[in-house]
Amino acid sequence: MKTYNVGYLIGSLASESINRKLATALFKLAPEQLKFKEIPFADLPLYSYDYDADYPEAGRRFKKAIESSDAILIVTPEYNRSIPGALKNAIDWASRPWGTNSFANIPSGVIGTSPGAIGTAVGQQHLRSILGFLNSPQMNAPEAYIQFKDGLINDKGEIADASTAKFLRSYLEAFHVFVARVLTVLPRDA
Repeated sequence: MKTYNVGYLIGSLASESINRKLATALFKLAPEQLKFKEIPFADLPLYSYDYDADYPEAGRRFKKAIESSDAILIVTPEYNRSIPGALKNAIDWASRPWGTNSFANIPSGVIGTSPGAIGTAVGQQHLRSILGFLNSPQMNAPEAYIQFKDGLINDKGEIADASTAKFLRSYLEAFHVFVARVLTVLPRDA
């Protein structure tokens, strides 16, 4: 079977981000056909169209990393019923200047964790709206809003709860099928 290179974004810049911990544990459950590589964005300045005529190296690197991925997975917290400002800033860099949207036709998925009972449901819906505008085909189901509780991830960095691990494994299997289906219809080399 074909292997897909999945670039992933961690929505939080915090070094001890629970979403970073979730991503690390999540990838241990992934089908072998999915290879994950983080696309960092902490070095991006705040976007302004003033940069469009002379895009800085950090912006070019970020756009290239998105474009070099077969798919994108965003693992994000929810801040004030939306996405973190740094993540929105990164998305703005990837979609600009006008006519050079790096997300176009790249399949994407969204997942996140929060201590709150509804996980990151509202923030994910906001992010889906943004990705839809950017013409990124999205895996809309299953959705994954994970409540982060003590003991969710063990000392080995694995999902400790068997039913949560089973759900996350099936989420990644569905993501694999989704990516393969999208790239059959919208091949990246076309």
